Amino acid sequence: MKLDRTYTLAEIAQMIGATYTGAADHAVTGINEIHMVEPGDLTFVDHPKYYDKALNSKATTIIINKEVACPEGKGLLLSDDPFAAYVSLVRKFRPFVASTAAISPTAEIGEGTVIQPNVFIGHHVKIGRNCIIHANVSIYDHVIIGDDVIIHSNSVLGADAYYFQRKPEGYRKMESCGTVVIGNRVEIGALCAIDRGVSGNTTIDEGTKLDNHCQVGHDTYIGRNCLIGSHAAIAGVTRIEDDVILWGRVAINKDIVIGKGAIILATSAVDKSLEGNGRVYFGVPVDDARKKWREMAAVRQLPELLKKIK
Repeated sequence: MKLDRTYTLAEIAQMIGATYTGAADHAVTGINEIHMVEPGDLTFVDHPKYYDKALNSKATTIIINKEVACPEGKGLLLSDDPFAAYVSLVRKFRPFVASTAAISPTAEIGEGTVIQPNVFIGHHVKIGRNCIIHANVSIYDHVIIGDDVIIHSNSVLGADAYYFQRKPEGYRKMESCGTVVIGNRVEIGALCAIDRGVSGNTTIDEGTKLDNHCQVGHDTYIGRNCLIGSHAAIAGVTRIEDDVILWGRVAINKDIVIGKGAIILATSAVDKSLEGNGRVYFGVPVDDARKKWREMAAVRQLPELLKKIK
């Protein structure tokens, strides 16, 4: 998330009650969790396993809970609880603001767009031209929707990322400050849920069509002209490239890439990145479809083979 202006390292330190290492006027222009960082961004790290990853990332400001040498060109903020400090900044710069109307007066709705009864549209939402938003759809704050988009009843766009930190006393919520971006000519079926990014965008690109009951996790990117069958469950930080087809009840794990033009058959579960180029996949865990079918045929022959052995 980009900030409303450039802040200095000293200003951010004062906000979170931290000490800092680096130039007092070191610039902070955004807040991002580690998967999404860019130069100018602030992120956090609170576990030794990830110190090097954070310090060597594109982030130029890091909240950390250990005194370490400050990398050149970066700023460090020393805090006993970097997670809580980061969340406090999210709440400051992207606070929850309760709605007082079904359609926020800050929403921008393009010419020719039809909004059916009982639709909720939050603050600072942008909807393009010639869209149809069917009854009971909920569009949370800051969501961006292109032209010629159709969203069917009871779908939810922009709910919080499913992202928690485990502690002995329970789970702490990572507050979301990202959003959802829907490209032109996308169609979203009934009862779909598309979560916003933790600090960046969850994106469904132009021409992609989702069937009913689909879940798209935070910070996921779905490319152009994809077909997503009903009951698909796509975890966060996944990248699905253009022209991919997922048939019904496909489950996809987090942090993986599905290559352009891949086809994944119904009821499959994907636990690793897959090549595209028209390859067809099937199974739990997923594999080349023909290979999987041969394995299934071989398994069916096992009872007869065991009789012969006896």
